Amino acid sequence: MSYFKSLTTVLPFVGLVSLAYLSSCSNHPESSSPDGKPTAEVPTSPAPIDSLKLKMEAMRRDSLKADSIARKNGQLPGSILPGHRIVAFYGNIRSKGMGILGREPKEKMFRKFEGVLKEWQAADSSLPIQPALHSVTITAQGAPGKDGKYRLMNSKATIEETISWAKEHNCILFLDVQVGLSDLEHELHKLEPYLKDPIVHMGIDPEFAMQTKGVRPGKKIGTYDAKDVNYAINFLARIVSENHLPPKVLTVHRFTQGMITNYKNIKLDPRVQVVMHMDGWGNPILKKDSYHDYIQTQPVQYTGFKLFYEYDPRPAPHHMMTPKEVLAELTPKPLYIQYQ
Repeated sequence: MSYFKSLTTVLPFVGLVSLAYLSSCSNHPESSSPDGKPTAEVPTSPAPIDSLKLKMEAMRRDSLKADSIARKNGQLPGSILPGHRIVAFYGNIRSKGMGILGREPKEKMFRKFEGVLKEWQAADSSLPIQPALHSVTITAQGAPGKDGKYRLMNSKATIEETISWAKEHNCILFLDVQVGLSDLEHELHKLEPYLKDPIVHMGIDPEFAMQTKGVRPGKKIGTYDAKDVNYAINFLARIVSENHLPPKVLTVHRFTQGMITNYKNIKLDPRVQVVMHMDGWGNPILKKDSYHDYIQTQPVQYTGFKLFYEYDPRPAPHHMMTPKEVLAELTPKPLYIQYQ
C-alpha cells in the first residue's frame, strides 16, 4: 500500500407497502345514432395495460410511504442504524492477503472476532453490537481480463459459502464492489440475487473505480461522484421495495478528498442507510485527521472507521487504536467499525 493511502440481530421487520396492481372499471352509457335512436353498442377491446407505468406508480407509493414513516420516527422498521453499532471483519474467504476474513482458519478467525465484539460491547454498553462480515466480492485486478475491465467477480460457490458463514455466526454480510474500468451500472445487477436476502448489504469502493482515470487499478486513486453513490442508493432502494425487505446498509469507502466528489448532492432514501467509511491506514494521528477532513466535515448520514491489523502498527511505536480510543477521540462516534 502507498504512503499516500496511509495519510488518510437484525430487528424484526414490518414490510413496506407491496407493489399493487390497479384495476379500473367504467360504465358505458347506451349509445345513440345522430338522429337520437338507440343503436347497438359496438364492443371495444380493453385498453392495453402499461405494466411498466403501473410498477413505477407502485414504487412511487412505496417511496412516499417510506418517507412518511421516516419523518415520523427517523427510521424504517428493521433499520440497523442508529440503534446498533456494526462491527465487521473484512477480506475474502479465499484470500489470505485481502484481510482478516480470510487470513486465518475459519474457526480461529471467528474466535478472534468474538473477542473483538466483546471489546466493543464493553467500550459502549449503550448500543448493541451487530456483527458483520465484509467480503470483497467484485475485486479489482492487475490483469485486464477478457473484456479489459480489470475486475473479477467471486464464484457463486464462494459467495454462497460466505453467506453461510455469516448465517452460522448471526452476522450480516456486506458484498463489496471494486469496479476497475467498469462501472456500477454494469456490475451491481450481478449481485441482485444475493441482495434479496435480508442479511446481505453492500459496499462500494471508489479507490478502485478507474473509469474517469483511464488507467488500471493501483496506478492512481479512483473516484466516484455523488451521481454514482445515488445510483447505488436507488439500486438498493428498488430491491428493498420489490422484495419487502428491511433497509439496506451501503458503505462507501473514503480516505482522500478526491475519492468522493459533490458529496452534497448525495440524495438519501429511507430504504438505504449510507455509511461514509474512513479506511486509511497508519499513524492514529493521521487517521483521525482524515476522519475529520473527509468524514466529519463532509457529512452524509452515518460514519465508519477502519482498523488494520497489519498496517496500523507500522512502524513502531504506532499502534492500532482500541475501541475506547476510537469512541473517545472521533466525532461523531462511528456506528460502523471494520477490521482488515
